[in-house]
Amino acid sequence: MLKALIKAMRPRQWTKNAFVLAAVVFDRQIPNPFSTEPHSAVPFLRSLAGMVLFCFLSSAVYLINDLMDIDADRLHPQKRNRPIASGQLPAGAAAAAALALAAFSLICAYLLSPTFLIILIAYFVTNLFYSKWLKHIPLIDVLFIALGFVLRVAGGVSLIQVERFSPWLYVVTTLLALYLGFGKRRAELALLSGGGSSTRRVLDGYTLGLLDQLITIVSATTIVAYSLYTFSAPNLPENHSMMLTIPFVLFGIFRYLYLIQVKEEGGAPEELLLKDRPLQASIFFWGLSIFIIFYIF
Repeated sequence: MLKALIKAMRPRQWTKNAFVLAAVVFDRQIPNPFSTEPHSAVPFLRSLAGMVLFCFLSSAVYLINDLMDIDADRLHPQKRNRPIASGQLPAGAAAAAALALAAFSLICAYLLSPTFLIILIAYFVTNLFYSKWLKHIPLIDVLFIALGFVLRVAGGVSLIQVERFSPWLYVVTTLLALYLGFGKRRAELALLSGGGSSTRRVLDGYTLGLLDQLITIVSATTIVAYSLYTFSAPNLPENHSMMLTIPFVLFGIFRYLYLIQVKEEGGAPEELLLKDRPLQASIFFWGLSIFIIFYIF
């Protein structure tokens, strides 16, 4: 049962919660390993704790979502193998685990910061509404997915004493989340058009043409917004060296577009992140370039 519970908590989805670290990373509050000056590690540790709490609370949401969708999942060719739908994890145990995870996350969030608690509550409530109603409404479903990412970033901001965190990062986060969300819907609709089956009612409100147009809009806007951030944010080097990270962002966006349109993948972006080597390489070199720019030059 423990193995089934861990699987139902969807630890692969926890990669999304790395957005909590955006504030401490881009506000340049991570201790510099090359500096001889004393630098507190408290902001980074608080941000890391916040990310862990988001992981636990998101797992509670996944358990609740699977409990709500148990009948529909049993009719789905893949989702029927999920622990709750297949009976590997009893519904009562899943409900108890969800309650325990949510309570633990919210209590610890209050100890970290009352503002962080409010953000976690907002994340939890909006996800409950999403699981019950909003995920069935075209466009609204993806907008609320993006809201979840913005709340993660806001949660990270609430945990540290922000010095010069750029609001451009909220814009980039929103647009990137929309890009991934519409890409996910496109992959699901392409599978359905190819003879697959789906229990997602929301797909009836989309077409491949509409999704391609939406993806074009948000991908282009994401590139522009990130580019503007690299030379307009107040805490970046004055020589505009942050602009050197733009090619890695370009490749990552293009690679994901290639995967959903040519390879017909992307139904689970977190799975692509864990298995696609070129995508991983672009993220690695993007992170490495940011580290070099922030701490070496």
